[in-house]
Amino acid sequence: MAGNIFGEIFRITTFGESHGKAIGVILDGCPAGIPVDAHFIQNELDRRRPGQSKIVTQRKESDTVQLLSGVFEGFTTGTPISMVIFNADARSKDYSHIADKFRPSHADFTYHAKYGRRDYRGGGRSSARETAARVAAGAFAKMMLKEIGISVQAYVSQVGMLALPYSYQELDLSQTESNPVRCPDIDWAARMEAKIKEVRKAGATIGGIVSAVATGVPAGLGEPAFDKLHADLAKAMLSINACKGFEYGSGFAGVALTGSEHNDVFEQVNDQISTRTNHSGGIQGGISNGMDIYFRVAFKPVATIVSEQESINEAGQPVHVVGKGRHDPCVVPRAVPIVEAMAALVIADHYLRNRSAKI
Repeated sequence: MAGNIFGEIFRITTFGESHGKAIGVILDGCPAGIPVDAHFIQNELDRRRPGQSKIVTQRKESDTVQLLSGVFEGFTTGTPISMVIFNADARSKDYSHIADKFRPSHADFTYHAKYGRRDYRGGGRSSARETAARVAAGAFAKMMLKEIGISVQAYVSQVGMLALPYSYQELDLSQTESNPVRCPDIDWAARMEAKIKEVRKAGATIGGIVSAVATGVPAGLGEPAFDKLHADLAKAMLSINACKGFEYGSGFAGVALTGSEHNDVFEQVNDQISTRTNHSGGIQGGISNGMDIYFRVAFKPVATIVSEQESINEAGQPVHVVGKGRHDPCVVPRAVPIVEAMAALVIADHYLRNRSAKI
């Protein structure tokens, strides 16, 4: 299986399956001398782990990370960093009824078509459980970026049709972790939580949007052709399970503006070049311009539902599929730290690549 490596210099390789013995990650290219906060790494994983509230899957995993290499006396050494998270609460029997069936909108059929075999237990490698490894690596990216004044913060901005009517500048993002939905507006968070509970009670699922902003990103990150900064951010986000869309800056709404309305006029204030508006989302020509980088990530409703659905099995025979096991009624609350991790990995990688761009 190819495609398990992400990044050029700050590069990760993840491994493991949902119901295997463990999942983990090897991080290569992290500079030496970065202060390592083990509590911060675990807290990032705790934000993503299952069973943390009544509106997420009730699989009971502590997601306790074991750091095996690359850190000595509280600092990165510059050598490969390896981490492992052992699975503790896998219930493979919950999936025995679909061992030869293709669940609608899952990766069952495509994995079977590509490899001729598949791990049906929780989806195997296609499970969102793999993202715990990304969050662990993303914690190191965040710790590196903190040293140079860059931060990445995400939050839930929409659940179903319930959409926050505010931009990130109008919100107090310090309130994001104050509720299980991870929406920084308390009133809207309560409405979203009620909606998720309603959907869960009905045995259904619902989608949503995670918004994110990266601040302190210097001008000059990104490559002008195929490795544009926004292109790599898009790849990072679209590689997350259940992600169906990515937009940055004005996004699709920008098509309703004229060029004069959409253009970001440059100005210099206190010897610092900036733009009066930021429809570009902090990226122009594929390269960061020093303004905030903001984007939105759309997630579909979880494909596993308890209602009976028509499908076929590996022999092409008609069958019925009923979802069992433990699943999220809405993925966006747990997707917040994943979005942050992937964005941090992209920015850390481009920051290191940019150091060799000029003398």
